Amino acid sequence: MAVKTGQNLAAHSWMLVTAESCTGGWVGQAITAIPGSSAWYERGFITYSNASKHEMLGVRQTTLDQYGAVSPQTATEMAAGALNRSRAHISVAITGIAGPDGGTAAKPVGMVCFGWMHRNGLARQETHYFHGNREAIRGQAVIIALQGILNLIDETPLTA
Repeated sequence: MAVKTGQNLAAHSWMLVTAESCTGGWVGQAITAIPGSSAWYERGFITYSNASKHEMLGVRQTTLDQYGAVSPQTATEMAAGALNRSRAHISVAITGIAGPDGGTAAKPVGMVCFGWMHRNGLARQETHYFHGNREAIRGQAVIIALQGILNLIDETPLTA
């Protein structure tokens, strides 16, 4: 899936930026494992703490206070911040609760929020509820992140 992502980004001459929390750079690792990925991967942010989300990506403190780090609102602001702090055309942001601890009734272990954004303003966000251990949850999140990039590329006009 990372190879296909790279091929599609390269076909548009677009660069990708990642903003990862619970995946800890796994999307970036999957991408940079591909030779030549520097042609379409601009940079990645690993923002595990709330402070890093705020300082590195510009997620508003009011968003973190009101909705929490694991929320569609935070994922969307992470995606926007990654674009604003890079030269990329497309961003993906991932924030979630991989466990085994940290879940609540409202935000259970396995809840992962995603945000994708293109510089032209086209944006998507999704929340998924994964099952399994920490590694399984993180792995599933990487797959959804890459699929979301492919979907956003498909939805974006070639002139964007």
